[in-house]
Amino acid sequence: MAGDAYRKRQMMQPGRRNLITDVEGILVGNADDAKVKSGTTVLRATKPLTAAVDVMGGAPGTRETDLLAPDRLVETIDALVLSGGSALGLDAASAVANCLRAEGRGFDAGGQPVPIVPAAILFDLLNGGDKNWDENPYSRLGRDAYHAAAAEFALGSVGAGAGATTADLKGGLGSASAILDNGITVGALVAVNAFGATTPPDMPHFWAAPWEADNNEFGGLGVAPRIAGGANALGSKLPNPMQNTTIAIIATDACLTKAELKRIAVAAQDGMARAIMPSHTLYDGDLIFSVATGTKPLSDETVDALAIGHAAAIVLSRAIARGIWEASAAPNDRLPCFRDKYAL
Repeated sequence: MAGDAYRKRQMMQPGRRNLITDVEGILVGNADDAKVKSGTTVLRATKPLTAAVDVMGGAPGTRETDLLAPDRLVETIDALVLSGGSALGLDAASAVANCLRAEGRGFDAGGQPVPIVPAAILFDLLNGGDKNWDENPYSRLGRDAYHAAAAEFALGSVGAGAGATTADLKGGLGSASAILDNGITVGALVAVNAFGATTPPDMPHFWAAPWEADNNEFGGLGVAPRIAGGANALGSKLPNPMQNTTIAIIATDACLTKAELKRIAVAAQDGMARAIMPSHTLYDGDLIFSVATGTKPLSDETVDALAIGHAAAIVLSRAIARGIWEASAAPNDRLPCFRDKYAL
């Protein structure tokens, strides 16, 4: 009986926008600097979010992720920040915290609001942009992304994906969503800046192709021909192992605890591994946040939690491919974007 219920809940279709903002109450804003070739993405909500995190990469750069463990005092967060700039990009989260505090949002510490803003960064300092700034730009980018947050937002070479790269192509910001048959919505947001590749060597096919929704999210190019003998997915050119990290957020409207969200984040890591080869390397800071608005109670806790984790992996794979598909060329790029390389 449980198996039949689980299989039924695997049925899913993209939400109306096919963005993480199909989870009602979630907003996303992007800000980027073309000269610096970098940017920031902020996810915020109309109410505080229950949250967790799972880190599988060997070189993460983060802020306030320890608070997300199930045994920590703080139960909810006020926003999440994904940013370029390596450790310098963490300044974006401080700016977002300032914006939230000005609105009276945050953890009540004896009458003083302390906004909880976990963040993760990716390395994009060697991508051809001008990094010789006089003042760290990420505080400005964090503030601008916070105020730009809306239900509709752009994908590709924007926000935290503005300066992202992969093994052989420009990276980018991606998003996707799914609605389960029980009405629960699951969405993904990701900045793809991977050591690995999202496609087989010199082939216009995404590793994520088996999960493409409606055959039109990222070109409908189908599954790649089989690579005989388990050939190196990166081809003959080894990428620079110091310019990496894929950072993502999974969101749902289900009512989940921090411990349950931790398991959702763990399950979503499968989606990253399906779409990027290799992933979770020593040189990546691969990380997934998971958040819940808590507006929809689970009808069957075990079955629904399994279905949400399964959906999280699928939507993340789709979001990763969409980020690469939507990337666009810019001056001083070190790598081509997917559609230019394959004249699509």
